[in-house]
Amino acid sequence: MKKIRHILEVGKAINLKPEDLIMYGDNKAKIKEPFKNLNPNGKLVLVTAITPTPAGEGKTTMSIALQDALWRVGTPSLLCLREPSLGPVFGIKGGATGAGKAKLYPSDDINLHFTGDIHALTSSINLIAAVIDNHIFQGNALKLDPKRITWKRVLDINDRGLRKVRINQGKGNGVPRCEEFQITVASELMAIMCLATDPDDFIRRTKDVIIGYTYEGEIVRLAALEIEDAIMHLMHQALLPNLVQTLEGNPVFIHGGPFANIAHGCNSIIATKYALSKAPIVITEAGFASELGAEKFFNIKCRAADFKPNLTVIVATIKALKMHGGVELSALQEENTEALLRGLDNLQQHHENLSLFGVKVLVALNLFDNDFPREIELFEKEMKRRGYKYSLVSSVSKGSEGGIDYANKVKALLEEETHFKFLYDTNKPITEKIEIICKKLYRASGIKYSKKALRELELINAQGFDKLPVCMAKTPLSFSDNPQLKNAPRDFNITIREFRLSAGARFVVALTGKVLTMPGLPKVPAAVRMKEVR
Repeated sequence: MKKIRHILEVGKAINLKPEDLIMYGDNKAKIKEPFKNLNPNGKLVLVTAITPTPAGEGKTTMSIALQDALWRVGTPSLLCLREPSLGPVFGIKGGATGAGKAKLYPSDDINLHFTGDIHALTSSINLIAAVIDNHIFQGNALKLDPKRITWKRVLDINDRGLRKVRINQGKGNGVPRCEEFQITVASELMAIMCLATDPDDFIRRTKDVIIGYTYEGEIVRLAALEIEDAIMHLMHQALLPNLVQTLEGNPVFIHGGPFANIAHGCNSIIATKYALSKAPIVITEAGFASELGAEKFFNIKCRAADFKPNLTVIVATIKALKMHGGVELSALQEENTEALLRGLDNLQQHHENLSLFGVKVLVALNLFDNDFPREIELFEKEMKRRGYKYSLVSSVSKGSEGGIDYANKVKALLEEETHFKFLYDTNKPITEKIEIICKKLYRASGIKYSKKALRELELINAQGFDKLPVCMAKTPLSFSDNPQLKNAPRDFNITIREFRLSAGARFVVALTGKVLTMPGLPKVPAAVRMKEVR
């Protein structure tokens, strides 16, 4: 097992010279010129997972495990991940840098301030909001209707108290209005950062953002504020991918971090394209499960970047499958093959979903020392019976040694021909695109629209944005929009309550059920469990 290396040594492994990097100490760096002389010929592997449970699945862990295992068997590769948001770090989930011996370094830095990318985004987003309110205060030459401002302020912390507030109150402070804060990683500017191909594309998309409407109902774009250069001053280094390493000293790019339940859930095109130019195999992950992050990876990110992925990995654990089979969290330490068998329905639906995109699929079972042998045997028996390719991965406890079979099976599948295809044609009406996603991936019986959503959809169609991809905002805890419907539910409807147009990101967000763009903290936040840094 290799040791932690100086970041210059990590870069050297993928032919990066010291002059190619902007150093952030000994353990972190930024890529100085990730936009030039690109030849993205590598093969692209997506890591996704079954529907998440409190037992955890380990999607990031299994992505790191694959990176380490490929290097161990002599195959250079690159891993591209999202930057963790402070919201989940201090909220329910905690950090997002792997587990055990399949982990990133330096994990605390990555989980917290890192190189300041999310801070730069937060500042940029709030600058836009401040300029909007100042413009109205200073005479409102654009005739912006304060009741129809669509740009939201942000904070990268879960804070339900900011979901609905009154701003500009008090004499001389502007026109009072309602404001709804979002978490930073749900903002359109984060999506733009991750879907832009270079700084010029970032500026183009940013100028196209719709910040609100006039009193006459006309669109007002961010370009009218003439602050794109100020935004670029804040964002110019944030557009550069970050280089870190695994505990075994293997290279990892971290860049961008949109949520997959309320945004498109993928790391940046800039980092992925650069990685595909530097390594024969590139691994990336998309948030949550196949019907959320993976669907958006294929239909939004790959469409924008012209990527053609070669393989998808579905991550599962015995405990998570048992939870889908009806076992409570407190009873997971008891053997229960019947529940495991029932829970495989969830895995099967995800496997079927991914097959719709024409890519090869490998199931990676994230093993733990306290898994029951009989349950593992049943899992293997069922994988063989269903004709699924699979690998048992023990990298959490054994490091890259526990992922050798995993790496070899990935390499073998990458030699096979793939026929990637999108799930829908963007020229179809928005309602038809939503129906395809809901019925083919979620297995919904039907789709219902609120009156508000129908009014918003009519406006989006009238404005000519009906040919954009759809970004579904939905609970990650179920195939449905009801987090209580576990495993692989049937006979349910999806309710679209609201539409939001992301003209700069080039997609239409459809909000379902009770999904929120500003999360709240749980009763016992992860922040309470943190130990003092000494």
